[in-house]
Amino acid sequence: MISSTSNQLSKPDKNRAEKLKAFDRLLTIMDELRENCPWDKKQTMESLRHLTIEETYELGDAILENDLEEVKKELGDLMLHNVFYARIGSEKGSFDMADVLNGVCEKLIRRHPHIYGDVEAEDEEAVKENWEKIKLKEKGNKSVLGGVPGSLPAMVKAMRIQEKARGAGFDWEKKQQVWEKVEEEMNEFKAEFNIADEKQIDREKAQNEFGDLLFSLINYSRFIDINPEEALERTNKKFIKRFTYLEQASKKDGKDLSSMTLAEMDEYWEAAKKLS
Repeated sequence: MISSTSNQLSKPDKNRAEKLKAFDRLLTIMDELRENCPWDKKQTMESLRHLTIEETYELGDAILENDLEEVKKELGDLMLHNVFYARIGSEKGSFDMADVLNGVCEKLIRRHPHIYGDVEAEDEEAVKENWEKIKLKEKGNKSVLGGVPGSLPAMVKAMRIQEKARGAGFDWEKKQQVWEKVEEEMNEFKAEFNIADEKQIDREKAQNEFGDLLFSLINYSRFIDINPEEALERTNKKFIKRFTYLEQASKKDGKDLSSMTLAEMDEYWEAAKKLS
């Protein structure tokens, strides 16, 4: 068992003093800005919320692009936001940065009993299962799914729902079973909304069936260790890159995109595919 109060690290951290000094510098700057800058003095947790979400997505973009310099910058922006929230919490008399950091430290210790206690966890799955059980007990949720934030984007929420259900033992045993479910949902959707049939469709029913199909695909992606959110975002970026090439290359050739045929556009699209 590792002592949580030990100052000994498994690998010596020669830069620990520099890191602490840099963090102290940020805390000092935050105090100065909060006391003297008209914009910073005006901010509230509510006004910062949407900016924090934006910064989080920007960090996600940098990670997908494998731009480590940008990752560093975005991490700094998010660190600033964390310090800002803690400063506001201190002003309200609710909590300060020490409370925030000690709180997360205590949580990590509680949720890693295989490191700081006498619980055994031989693999990643066991660690995740213990984490969810401890989290459920801590939060006092009546449902395993009670800890899934309602404001999460739908695809991310589906991933978290499935992961939490798995932690409770409710999951498929083999990926082949999951793929059979994907095919089942696809066939149901195809049979119900045949593309060759031009009759009016029941849009609510179609939406429900399409949702079932997406949910099953997300489930399968989990079994083959693919993050569906990341996979879709990579495809989004690829499409943007190719479509931008189409726009720029056709304009360079003196063509107007709005007057081009689909066949003409496709020539540029195929050229773009060869470049990426």
